[in-house]
Amino acid sequence: MLDGIRVLDLTRLLPGSYATLMLADLGCDVIKIEDPRGGDHARQMPPLVDGTSVFYTLLNRNKRSVTLNLRAPESRPIVAALAARCDVVIDSFRPRTAKRLGVDPATLQQQNPSLICASITGFGKTGPYADRAAHDINYEALAGLLSRGGQTPQVPGLLIGDIGAAYQTTIFVLGALLARSRSGMIIEGSLDVSIHEAALQWMVFPNARKLVDGADEDPRQLPLHGEAARYNVYETKDGQWLALGALEAKFWTGFCEKIGRPDLGALHDTPGAEQARALDEVRTIMKTRTRGEWLAYFADVDVCLTAVYSADEALSDPHLKARGIVQKHDRVTYVGTPLMKPIRKAPSLGEHTDQVLEALGIKAADRQGLRSSGVI
Repeated sequence: MLDGIRVLDLTRLLPGSYATLMLADLGCDVIKIEDPRGGDHARQMPPLVDGTSVFYTLLNRNKRSVTLNLRAPESRPIVAALAARCDVVIDSFRPRTAKRLGVDPATLQQQNPSLICASITGFGKTGPYADRAAHDINYEALAGLLSRGGQTPQVPGLLIGDIGAAYQTTIFVLGALLARSRSGMIIEGSLDVSIHEAALQWMVFPNARKLVDGADEDPRQLPLHGEAARYNVYETKDGQWLALGALEAKFWTGFCEKIGRPDLGALHDTPGAEQARALDEVRTIMKTRTRGEWLAYFADVDVCLTAVYSADEALSDPHLKARGIVQKHDRVTYVGTPLMKPIRKAPSLGEHTDQVLEALGIKAADRQGLRSSGVI
């Protein structure tokens, strides 16, 4: 789909690697620049298989790896030559660091004015937090994700801001590529992606009432925090769980009729004590059968009832296998998209350095000199 588009990947760890993974799956030639002294930090993150991190393996399929020490002055002409041949460059440096290394948009676009630059940072390239260090838990905390529903803050176990920023980056890059191909539009500077702001996007629905002045105080609202019977999880007789997403009245009514309690259908969005009563009664009913028995019982009724899968069950779901989303190659199970290109395993550190530099016209003897001096 995007064959012929070349992406220079100056990122490390999750957000940038996930963004460039999506672009690689769409057919882009992604050239990942890694420090020769160990590469992307993700390579060392446990668990390891054959000395390489599982996380790195999963995030870097379909890419090429080039080792280059960006701190070395000798790397500057190589980066410039790569930028001149690429369509997109994505970095994840803090603003001052990118400028110090000479990989900021102003520098790279001198070599290639049509180059699309995207920068993924914690807090964006401007503002009082621009150069602060933080990780996903900090972005989620500042976005209000950890205190949703007024509950005691909990560590979520999900890298919500990081993944959100990766998708935002990919969308911005695709939009810029489309604009360039349609009108020749050149985007000066950087597509500025903030992980903090990406995390904030997840709060639009929970914060809906706060975002519009004059919203009424009707206690009925989307039941996103486990307060309503129609949108909740239920334990079954065998200690397994089911998820019910009967937001619309027709689904909730159908569910109540199927469990033999049509009287509860009238409590679709009734708040307060009546809703609490409905929740308790449904909990009691759902413990009378096993998960499998309930799923078989509801097989012919469309009420948004599903099993709560374990991680193993999720990966072996027959629907995903039928769509080709989950693919196993060698010992690695990949989770992709319907547009995923044939899988090429994640590269070893510097696997494509000679190939890429030779294409730039750097001869073998010169490459050996660069290698000996630690530049590549």
